[in-house]
Amino acid sequence: MAHKSSAWPLALIYAALIVYASLYPFADWRDQGLAPWSFLWAPLPRYWTGFDLAANVVGYGPLGFLLALGLLRTRPRWPAVALATLAGGGLSLLLESLQAYLPVRVSSNLDLGLNLLGAGAGAAVAWTLERLGALDRWSRFRARWFDADARGALVLLALWPAALLFPAPVPLGLGQVLERAEEALAEWLADTPFLEWLPLRELELEPLLPGAELLCVMLGALIPCLLGYSVIRAAGRRLLFAVVFVVLGLGASALSAALSYGPAHAWAWLSVPVRVGLVAAAIGSLLLLPVPRRGCTALALLALVLHLSLLNHAPTSAYFAQTLQTWEQGRFIRFHGLAQWLGWLWPFAALAYVLLRLSRGEAPEEPARRAQT
Repeated sequence: MAHKSSAWPLALIYAALIVYASLYPFADWRDQGLAPWSFLWAPLPRYWTGFDLAANVVGYGPLGFLLALGLLRTRPRWPAVALATLAGGGLSLLLESLQAYLPVRVSSNLDLGLNLLGAGAGAAVAWTLERLGALDRWSRFRARWFDADARGALVLLALWPAALLFPAPVPLGLGQVLERAEEALAEWLADTPFLEWLPLRELELEPLLPGAELLCVMLGALIPCLLGYSVIRAAGRRLLFAVVFVVLGLGASALSAALSYGPAHAWAWLSVPVRVGLVAAAIGSLLLLPVPRRGCTALALLALVLHLSLLNHAPTSAYFAQTLQTWEQGRFIRFHGLAQWLGWLWPFAALAYVLLRLSRGEAPEEPARRAQT
């Protein structure tokens, strides 16, 4: 039995995030007296920046790559590059047309062309890698390293570094949504009788103590390691995997800080509790190397529940809220949706995955077979 490709769920998730980023903030929809497709023959925009050009090309590149990758793994073969490029262009055309109804967004034929170029470039990269045999080598690598049913874990692990790019209240701390969800729900229910139905907390949220922050950092680093351990059998491979993913997490956190505060502050978040938490996570990942896969899945569930509980019983600081405004209203507006929703929802998706995996029981041992990406 062939392994299911991870490219399709990743493509769907990425497309959903592009929709969010393109239509954010989803407010003040109105008919502005223009046909939604009139931007197609409008003059090219007079004002643009290099960042805008790069964001449009790079933003659609992964979508074209993932769509082409999924198509290349189908049987019978489809013209992957053409279909992936057309799909990316079609999504861009739809979103640019819908932006005609959003006063804060501007439909642009230049954006459409750049998005189409990005999707085509991403699809061409996937086709080139397939022709060079790189995808087959990845398939053999995946078959050696991971279980046959590892697709869900691989999708989550591929998204984890991207989720860390959106500013986190605690380093490696994903999923702090309670306070913002309460505020959004209260706003939606304002001037309705349902507002009184909202439960009120007896005590205000208290900032995390250093010990709780240390624990959050440790759990944040251990959770992806445990997810990987749940689909990897060999202890040596688990160790290498843990090292790679902890380094990826540190790099993504540093990049997020550099984007938010400037390159000089890329490592300013490495406070004493954070450093101790990272050391504790390194020790924990070593001690957990011999734990069976199902045990690692159960420990991942426990770590996720505790991590989310700690984070969501702490308020967002005023300094952190100011950082969010930089992303939500500043130059990162196009990237805002791509990272924000990953940062909010990644741990809940991981929670659902480990619950489903535990409910199914452990798969029997199988010989390594040809895998698909």
